[in-house]
Amino acid sequence: MALCHWLIVLFAFFGIARALKATEGDVDPIYRGCVENCQETGCVGSQQCFQHCIFTADGNISDGRWYLQEPLYLKWKQWDCHSDCRYYCMLAREEERRKLGEKPVKYYGRWPFRRVYGIQEPVSVSFSALNLAIQFHGWISFFILVNYKLPLTDNRKTYYEYSGLWHIYGVLAMNCWFWAPVFHSRDLDLTEKLGYSSAVALLGFGLIVAIFRVFEIKQEASRVMVSAPLIAFVTTHILFLNFYALDYGLNMKVCLTMGLAQFLLWAIWGRVSQHPSRWKLWVVVIGGALSTLLVIYDFPPYWELVDALAVWHAITIPLSYLWWSFIKDDAEFRTLTLLKKAK
Repeated sequence: MALCHWLIVLFAFFGIARALKATEGDVDPIYRGCVENCQETGCVGSQQCFQHCIFTADGNISDGRWYLQEPLYLKWKQWDCHSDCRYYCMLAREEERRKLGEKPVKYYGRWPFRRVYGIQEPVSVSFSALNLAIQFHGWISFFILVNYKLPLTDNRKTYYEYSGLWHIYGVLAMNCWFWAPVFHSRDLDLTEKLGYSSAVALLGFGLIVAIFRVFEIKQEASRVMVSAPLIAFVTTHILFLNFYALDYGLNMKVCLTMGLAQFLLWAIWGRVSQHPSRWKLWVVVIGGALSTLLVIYDFPPYWELVDALAVWHAITIPLSYLWWSFIKDDAEFRTLTLLKKAK
């Protein structure tokens, strides 16, 4: 679960918004005129010109269109002259709108953010990185708990039947939160697909773990029967998104279905099982759902840095910590239960 499930839904939500290309900012005639002029001259206004756009000594374009003349490091980052034209024209237009008392508008489906050291959404990147750190801390503390602090069986295996599953889950969660800051650093086709793919993989495996734990499926044959169709479906969906069509609407339906299924499983199980740490489970489920409403509200960024998604990333940090705390509590609870039965 680990809040990255809501990240998947938000990827899909904003993906649909981006698919509707004609947002108010990028169809603005003043903005479009600025971009067209910048593509011809390499400058925005009379002050802002780009040093990495190469011209000949007489001011003509050298070796073709100017925005193709990029240093290798800029090509690698893909912050090229063409991207800079859009970015600085956006800032210039937003400054004009601010002076006129008008509210910010979206450009190509995204709010206007100010870059920091070339990072597209620096606050979201920072909070996503902290979420990655929380995932690592949660997973490594769980590993130490089940392998070194809790009793082991005679053949040096853990009593907790789901420890292997949570280890795989932890790796997938860290992978998910690794690609989230990469995506927020630079929104490209590649980073978007990696973000979607890693998040969908986590969501699918999270559903498998939820089914195993809620229904206490322990036999290997039963686990294979349950997980095989889900793994096949998730793998097919990821391949479809990457190699056929990045269908935002379809992905939204798939993610909502799998996400809501496991949220309901965990919430109902917490009530029925009377787990001693069920309150942590409910806080994560309810907190995750309520924080998502914040993002659906989707307010413009304050100081051109902090928007609703950045605030959501901040909220998920304590919720992710609490989620791993519940997993560790569950490992202790099951281990003690099994030891009592063995006596």
